[in-house]
Amino acid sequence: MAVYVDRPMWPLAGRKWCHLLADDTAELHRFAARLGITRFSYQGPPKTSAPHYDITGFERSRALSLGAIACGRQEIVEVFRRVRVKNSKASKAA
Repeated sequence: MAVYVDRPMWPLAGRKWCHLLADDTAELHRFAARLGITRFSYQGPPKTSAPHYDITGFERSRALSLGAIACGRQEIVEVFRRVRVKNSKASKAA
């Protein structure tokens, strides 16, 4: 299983943020824990259709050093589509 991270491009609170996704939700949580990110930061159904964490550019650097795969915008969208929960409340609203 793999963990993926896109480029930090979403500005918020003076930082740029990116997405951390994985092929499996359990793997996503394990990897986030290794980064020191709490479950409080997790975003998933029903709030959003794809399980992920928003992380800072600094956390992205650490994620890459721990083995996450760097993705461009198109690649991360493909991962998002692959891992999304199709019957979640968020996907029905889209």
